Amino acid sequence: MAENENGQEKTEEATPKRLEKARGEGQVARSKELTTTLVLLAGVGGLITLGGDLGHALMNFMRFNFTVSREAVFDTQLMMLHLSDTTYAAIEALLPFFGVVVVAALVGPTALGGFLFSGKALAPKLSRMNPIKGIQRMFSMNSLVELIKSIGKVVLVGSAAIAMLMLFYSEILGLSTENLKPALEHMLTIIAWSILAVSASMIFIAAIDVPYQIFDHSKKMKMTLQEVKDEMKDTEGKPEVKGKIRQLQREMAQRRMMEAVPEADVVITNPEHFSIALKYDVDGGGAPMVLAKGVDFMAIKIREIAKAHDIMILEAPPLARAIYFTTELDEEIPSALYLAVAQVLAYVFQLKAHKDGKGRRPKPLAEIVVPREAQYDVEGNPAPEQ
Repeated sequence: MAENENGQEKTEEATPKRLEKARGEGQVARSKELTTTLVLLAGVGGLITLGGDLGHALMNFMRFNFTVSREAVFDTQLMMLHLSDTTYAAIEALLPFFGVVVVAALVGPTALGGFLFSGKALAPKLSRMNPIKGIQRMFSMNSLVELIKSIGKVVLVGSAAIAMLMLFYSEILGLSTENLKPALEHMLTIIAWSILAVSASMIFIAAIDVPYQIFDHSKKMKMTLQEVKDEMKDTEGKPEVKGKIRQLQREMAQRRMMEAVPEADVVITNPEHFSIALKYDVDGGGAPMVLAKGVDFMAIKIREIAKAHDIMILEAPPLARAIYFTTELDEEIPSALYLAVAQVLAYVFQLKAHKDGKGRRPKPLAEIVVPREAQYDVEGNPAPEQ
C-alpha cells in the first residue's frame, strides 16, 4: 500500500479538489505509447492515402533537379530561384502528410487525460535534482514497468520488421529492375505496409500501457485519511469557525423571532419553561401560525415583549408543550391541535372585543384538552399510551 512522507497509508480515493489541484500542476494520466501508436498509424494512413501523390512529387523533384543545364549551375541567382521552387514544391507535397501526423500528435495526449497546459509542469523543481530521489526513481516500480515495456517494444517491433522484410524480400530486390515511376510507387507501398505492421505491433503495448497509466495515476492520487480530513477543514472551515457561524445564525434567527412577537394574537405559556406566540390571519383562511417560541430565558423574553405590547399571555401548559414540540417557526399548527387552539383564540378575541366595548366579558376559559398523541412532558417525551 502506498504511503506518504509521514508513513500513513494512502487508502482513500482522491477527492475532486485533489484531482483538480493535481491537474493544475500537470499531473494527469498520460500514455506515451498511445501517442506513438496514433502517430505511426496516422503516418501509415497518410502514406497509403497520399502515397501516389508523394511518388509523383518525388519523381518531379528528381527530374527537375537532375535536368539543370550547365549554364544554370554557374548562375547563382538562377540556382537560388531553382532552390526556392524546389522547396516550395516539397512543402506543398508534404504539407497534407505532415498535417495528418501533427493532428495525431495532438490527439494522442488529449485522448487520455484531456487537453492540458500547465506552466507549473514546466517550472524547474529542485526535488528533481536530488540524487537520492533520482536513485529511488531508477529502482522504482515505474522504472521496472518502463523496462518491461521497452523490452516488449523491441521484441514486437523487431519481429514485425523481420517478418515484413521476409515477406517483401523478393519484391525489394526486384525494385532495381523496374522503371523509375512504378519503382517509386512500389517502394512507397512496401514502406506503407511495413510501417503498418510495425504500428500494429505497438497497439498491443498501448493496450497494456493505457490501463496501467490510469491505475498508476489513480494510485498516486490516493490520499491518507488525515489528508482528507485536512482538506475538509480547509474547504468547509474549522469546527470552531463553523460553530461560531451557527451561533451567529441562531442569534439572527432569534432577533427576527423577537421582532415578530408584537404581531402575535396570544402567547401561550407553561409559566416556568415554555412560551409560544401565535397569530391567526382571519382573512387568510389558514391555520394559526407560530411566530416565536422558546424555553427558559427565551420564554421569559417572549413574555416580556408580549407584556410591553399588551399582548395577552395565557397559561396552558399542555398546549404550550404540544405546540413547542410539534411545530417549527413560521409553520401552521398541526390539525390535532386545531380544536384546542381554536378555544384559546376564541376566548382571546372575545376578551379583546369586550375591552373595546363591543361585547360581554367571556366566561373563564375552561381547561384546554390536548389529544394524547400531541401530549409531551417538559423533556419532550411523548405521553405514554394508556
